Amino acid sequence: MPVATGSVKVLEVRSFVPFALRDLVILTVMGVAWWLEGRWAGATGTAVAVGAGVITTVVAFLLHEWGHLTGCWLSGARVHAPAKLWSVFLFFFDVKRNDRRQFLALSWGGYAASLLALAIMAFTVPTDRLAGWVAWALTAVGVIVTFALEVPTTVRVMRGAPLPRGAAYVDE
Repeated sequence: MPVATGSVKVLEVRSFVPFALRDLVILTVMGVAWWLEGRWAGATGTAVAVGAGVITTVVAFLLHEWGHLTGCWLSGARVHAPAKLWSVFLFFFDVKRNDRRQFLALSWGGYAASLLALAIMAFTVPTDRLAGWVAWALTAVGVIVTFALEVPTTVRVMRGAPLPRGAAYVDE
């Protein structure tokens, strides 16, 4: 039986520990990529620079997903961890057991984390190097995708539409 700690069940949090460890490894790889990019700048380091830029965008995406999950946890929403560590989704939102308020907390948590990621990038990602250009370009694509796919759904639910169905949601 799960032990409740505030609105977050300890058992539920434990199911996300492998994903947190996975993402810490990815964050470490990003740090190493940027370190290598600084040492191998120039023509011989082009692949490393592109890799550093790409993995920076991946880390920003992961922060966005953890923001969604944090919004769920803070609202007491029921979520399910994926069966596989390399799932496209960090979690699945239970639309049958959760309500509109919890869905909106999920949404706003992701948006807040995205703003945090952009602020961190503004202070840490150089714009005078190839890695920085790659990171910013791919992050811009991610922001556009978020506006195209997530924001309209959030607005519809805010206006009274039913909770969405799809790959990131479960209805058990």
